[in-house]
Amino acid sequence: MEFDFSAILLGLTVLFGVVWGLDRLLFYTKRKARLDAAGEEYRDPAPVDWARSLFPVVLVVLVLRSFVAEPFRIPSGSMMPTLDVGDFILVNKFAYGLRMPAFNTKFVSLGEPKRGDVVVFRFPGYLCEDENGTMVRSGDISCADPHAPVPNQNWIKRVIGVPGDTIESHGDELLINGKPVAADLIGPYQGNAKRDESRLMMDYQATVWTEHLPRSDGKGTIDHMIARMPAYSMPFPLPNDKVPSKVPPGCYIVMGDNRYNSTDSRWWGCLPEQNLAGKAFLIWLSWKGPGAGWIDFSRIGRIIH
Repeated sequence: MEFDFSAILLGLTVLFGVVWGLDRLLFYTKRKARLDAAGEEYRDPAPVDWARSLFPVVLVVLVLRSFVAEPFRIPSGSMMPTLDVGDFILVNKFAYGLRMPAFNTKFVSLGEPKRGDVVVFRFPGYLCEDENGTMVRSGDISCADPHAPVPNQNWIKRVIGVPGDTIESHGDELLINGKPVAADLIGPYQGNAKRDESRLMMDYQATVWTEHLPRSDGKGTIDHMIARMPAYSMPFPLPNDKVPSKVPPGCYIVMGDNRYNSTDSRWWGCLPEQNLAGKAFLIWLSWKGPGAGWIDFSRIGRIIH
């Protein structure tokens, strides 16, 4: 079963607020007068006392998670070496505008993603053709069931193309607006062999590079690390049947930094703007687990570029 924590927080906030508010509006005065007349100490009924105590706490948590910063855990290796499995990150929730909690509807616009941003978003689903020849979003990667429900999951990738960009990708080669994106070899990937994700990359002789992604404003580059592992798999090229060469309005092309082991826009098309959750900016904990060092203190406090 999938849980939407924002929806749960919103529901609890409404529930506690309604219970407390209705009690104060309809029952509090008469109950207090009755207890005062009887000489008894006033005390709220247990449900009302719980609602009164928890409402401000839940409300503050809801506001902070919805409009300021929200914690997320990295579940897969698709953003290695930038983000590791077990990294706990903070996401700026107001970087691209304020959105209604649970519904994700934007009501205040504060900016748009730029090339190189690491973004968290609600997975939009795989683009599949239904029985009428219409492209729909499905939870089935094979598209055997184009009407399969899309799982309610948060994913994280890097923005490679913004609306109006022309994007081409063939193996290691990435072109933006007709110009190749430069990358400098750092060396072989070196990780913790006790962890599955790191061991896979070392087994397939992954290499680490510094990619120089041109900024959206044309002023310099965003320099960040990527991993290449062509012995592992060959991703779909861009453009393809799900992604046009020119990024349409309201959409973004996103990729994982682990370029050969990332299910991203090359698989399921452009990321709709309304699916954005925020911009990742900080690693606040890096959990490696038993047998692998437990906590990687060297990654704590690292700014995400």
